[in-house]
Amino acid sequence: MPSTPANFRARVFVSAAESAIQEQVHALYSHHHGWLYGWLRRKLGDAHQAADLAHDTFVRLLSRREALALDELREPRAYLTTVAKGLVSNHWRRQQLEEAWVATLAALPEPLAPAPEVRAILLETLVEIDRLLDTLKPKVREAFLLSQLDGLTYKQIGERLGVGERMVKKYMAQAMLCCLQADDGR
Repeated sequence: MPSTPANFRARVFVSAAESAIQEQVHALYSHHHGWLYGWLRRKLGDAHQAADLAHDTFVRLLSRREALALDELREPRAYLTTVAKGLVSNHWRRQQLEEAWVATLAALPEPLAPAPEVRAILLETLVEIDRLLDTLKPKVREAFLLSQLDGLTYKQIGERLGVGERMVKKYMAQAMLCCLQADDGR
């Protein structure tokens, strides 16, 4: 497609905006990386994980599409802590999933155990499903899990959650829409 003046201006604007964000993140990194690393190291008790999550915190800032006015933050360390806490939470949840997965694999007879590459793919899928479920409201998530994992009917789910079947249908519709949107995002 030939470049029109409007397309060129849009690309230049995006590049300028990305450049501004990169400069802001670089400034934050320069001033606060050491502090963030120390905070994460104390919280996690693991220097390697702390280094990874400190790095991931700044990568997360770089991946934001909107201008954050990072240079105008009054409390940059509080902001970085908030972003890092989310990553730490994800780290702990993933670690719990991995431990449960390893325990499940250990319980399988040797001939039924999947190959290492299949194990890795399945673990990544579990992490992705967990991330998706975490975006749902608690009752929506519980209704979805009761339906999909326990095979309960909408009436049984309603009784368990203390809501009517109609509300369970709404919960399931919300959960299914979330699944469809996640599938479209691939």
